[in-house]
Amino acid sequence: MNQAYIALGSNIEPRLEYLQLAIQRLKEHRSIQIKKVSGIYETAPVGFTDQNDFLNMAIRIETTLSPLELLDTCQEIEHSLGRKREIKWGPRTIDLDILLYNQENIETERLTLPHPSMHERAFVLMPLMDINHHLYLSHIEKDVSTLISEMSLKEKEGVVQCNKIDGGKE
Repeated sequence: MNQAYIALGSNIEPRLEYLQLAIQRLKEHRSIQIKKVSGIYETAPVGFTDQNDFLNMAIRIETTLSPLELLDTCQEIEHSLGRKREIKWGPRTIDLDILLYNQENIETERLTLPHPSMHERAFVLMPLMDINHHLYLSHIEKDVSTLISEMSLKEKEGVVQCNKIDGGKE
């Protein structure tokens, strides 16, 4: 079984519902087992900032899919939930990014793993820490908790935990 970590994000209402639907569709896939789900964090947009705030989270899965098959599955779910790719870093109903796949290093035209900027983004690292604070990122030779401790307070303050996936408050 392969282990992968996926980041989920949404900033088009109903944001929480899009996250829940994406997780449900991943659960329904016969080759994917969701093993752990982070809390949900609200964050300001990065890159293109003239848009609504995001809800972000992460999941750990086990799968028999190859990395590219997993990418295809994630993109099919995005498409089925109305994801449009019109503006780079623009608004989206749902975004599913594969962050890690068995600690493998992969670089193709369609997929780069580990995700190239995951270690720089508090909105990715904080949900990952919910799942596994000892998660080691071999491409930068640090674990998630170390990376978060090295981030500025301003970066961390911009990532606010707000909900669990069932919608309950923390």
